[in-house]
Amino acid sequence: MLAGSIGGGVSLNRSEQLVSVQDYLEGEKESPIRHEYVEGYVYAMAGASDRHNRIAINLTSRLNEGLIEGPCEVFMSDMKLRVSPNVYYYPDVVVCCDSPPLDAYFRAQPVLIIEVTSPTTQRIDHHEKLTAYQHIPGVREFVLISQDQVRVEVHRRVGDEWRQEILSQATDLLMLDSIGFSVKLSDVYRNVRFPD
Repeated sequence: MLAGSIGGGVSLNRSEQLVSVQDYLEGEKESPIRHEYVEGYVYAMAGASDRHNRIAINLTSRLNEGLIEGPCEVFMSDMKLRVSPNVYYYPDVVVCCDSPPLDAYFRAQPVLIIEVTSPTTQRIDHHEKLTAYQHIPGVREFVLISQDQVRVEVHRRVGDEWRQEILSQATDLLMLDSIGFSVKLSDVYRNVRFPD
């Protein structure tokens, strides 16, 4: 599969040839490299930094513990999310509260999506993905977490509108209304060492 690179690293050109959704989904089951799929083109996912990984692990572990009694499930970056019939992404963290789908390789009805951003993914995360995720009917919150500083941007659906909240202090509380869960930013960023 010819692919450019998006995700945890530098963005390169997209694949040179169009790929069908069916070929993409089948290819991902066997591929050692994850690819995102946008309108027929595939993009290889680049590796993530230790900060990116630590933040995703911190959040996933706390969410997994917090959701143990309810119907919601938390997934990390290896679970594809069908954003539309022709777009599939690999969010860093996604929470779904629907019954398990027939296809075990992707989810399509998230309530919460979290992306850990880096300088190379900011444009995609803050523009393309933000717009795409806001068009998924069941999504109630989309959270962008910076890996380079204490900064969390929450996009929350309130009625028919989207509202933004920015948190930037380690003592701030990240409220995830979509799943009735909260976590201090100091826990989100636990053991994260920022660059000088």
